[in-house]
Amino acid sequence: MRASGQSPLQVGQKGGAVKSFLIFLAGLALLAAATLGAGGYLAWREAKSPGPAQQAVIVALKPGSAVSKIAQELEYAGVIRNADLFTAVVRVKRAQNKLKAGEYEIPAHASVMEIIDILIEGKSILHTLTAPEGLTTAQILRLVAADETLEGELTLTPAEGELLPETYAFTRGETRDAMIRRMMKAQDALLDRLWTERALELPFSTQQEVVILASIVEKETSIAEERDRVAAVFVNRLRRGMRLESDPTVIYGLTGGEPLGRGLRQSELRRDTPYNTYVVFGLPPTPIANPGRAAIEAVLNPADTDDLFFVADGTGGHAFASNLRDHERNVAAWRRIERERRQGD
Repeated sequence: MRASGQSPLQVGQKGGAVKSFLIFLAGLALLAAATLGAGGYLAWREAKSPGPAQQAVIVALKPGSAVSKIAQELEYAGVIRNADLFTAVVRVKRAQNKLKAGEYEIPAHASVMEIIDILIEGKSILHTLTAPEGLTTAQILRLVAADETLEGELTLTPAEGELLPETYAFTRGETRDAMIRRMMKAQDALLDRLWTERALELPFSTQQEVVILASIVEKETSIAEERDRVAAVFVNRLRRGMRLESDPTVIYGLTGGEPLGRGLRQSELRRDTPYNTYVVFGLPPTPIANPGRAAIEAVLNPADTDDLFFVADGTGGHAFASNLRDHERNVAAWRRIERERRQGD
């Protein structure tokens, strides 16, 4: 006797319905996968396709920007077509924390993938600032303050001679105070390195004295071949207890290192100031400018010569002498050149 319940037909019908439903679900899944796969393929192909920029574009990305913000900046700059696509590709590549802030030159037609690689590599545009040798600290501070690429207020006030004149490379976003600190550290590092290579029996014992004398050498000549010989003149005079008799020191005492705009007067050469080396013996109390590496090297390793005097020779350089008689002859020659020039004018 059969138990009451579903017939074999009913059971078979139900099993067929479940099987059909499962086949339907599988079909939906395959359709979804195919759709997503096609969409993913198209998105990936778009990410590798040439970008819309017709020429190189400069883009500045601020530190701390989210990926979505970076994407918006790139779309606004016209180097990508779709910020959402850029964001999605960054996440697929798991590069959210690898993009670096900075100022970048995005090449023309760069793809999304190429732009992401550029931002990961982080090679920002380099700017340069040149502080020429022989400028005073006040003059270098004005250069730094006027640079439009540097940021922030300039609050540091280094002493005279504490900055190393050089060309400094930096990226947008560096502050003016940071630039000055770099110049100060560069000067300290250079002095420490060159100090160990100095000649023996120099007439000074501190790095500060080196900078003072190097600043005088820097202001006396801009000719590379003369620096060690000019340095030798001052070193020899210091050894003999002679006054340095340097015009640039007198000018610094009058103007703080700003151009005088005329020749020195006899009254100014006789004026008793700490910087008048025609009156005082030894070195002035501070540097009179920021000397460059070559002038510092010249002071630490002066030429091997007995020279005690030099005067302009009319060619942009100087005539040197080891005794007063020869020096007076050189001075007379220079004065003839000056007279001839005045007559020619």
